[in-house]
Parts: sequence; structure tokens; C-alpha cells
Amino acid sequence: MVARSDVFLVDLAPTIGREIRKSRPCLVVSPDEMNEHLATVIVAPMTTRERSYPTRIRCRFQGKTGQVALDQLRTIDRRRLVRRLGALHRRTMDTVLASLQQMFAP
Repeated sequence: MVARSDVFLVDLAPTIGREIRKSRPCLVVSPDEMNEHLATVIVAPMTTRERSYPTRIRCRFQGKTGQVALDQLRTIDRRRLVRRLGALHRRTMDTVLASLQQMFAP
């Protein structure tokens, strides 16, 4: 089962243009109900390269400081999920979800 707030190593290749490249940790942001029934999941790549964008959420995962790149959301097939690495801290996940609400609010 893939759950919201899980972090997976994801194979993002191939990419085009300015999309985040290569295999990297990605945060699952799609709701659990979708994750249970669909063959795709919505993920946000994680990066250690910090940018001062409002769509980048600071986080700490596996001893590294970085950001969740909400400006790089992708819907991917589950076959791109290489392996589960863990889960994001609840407080950080709450910040991610609040930012997504602001991004998509009317």
C-alpha cells in the first residue's frame, strides 16, 4: 500500500526541459483513497538544492535538509516507485498540505 506522506525513491526519467531529473526521493501527496484504487500516484520530488520559491517546503528527511518541490508535482505510474524510504514528519506534511490548498484554492 502506498500512503500519503510516504517517501519513495522514484525513477523520474525520462524528463523534458526543466523537469527534475533522475531517480530521487519523492513525497506521495495523493489521498489514500486514490492510492488504494488507482495505478497512479501524485508525487512531489524532494531536493537538497534549496530555492527561495513559495512552492518549496523545507524539510528534513534521513538526516538531510532539503525541500519538497510542489512546483514539480507529477502523476506517475506505480512502476516508477523503486522502493519506500520512509515517511515525512507529520508537522512537515501538514505544511505541505496547507501549501497545496493555497496553490489550488479559487
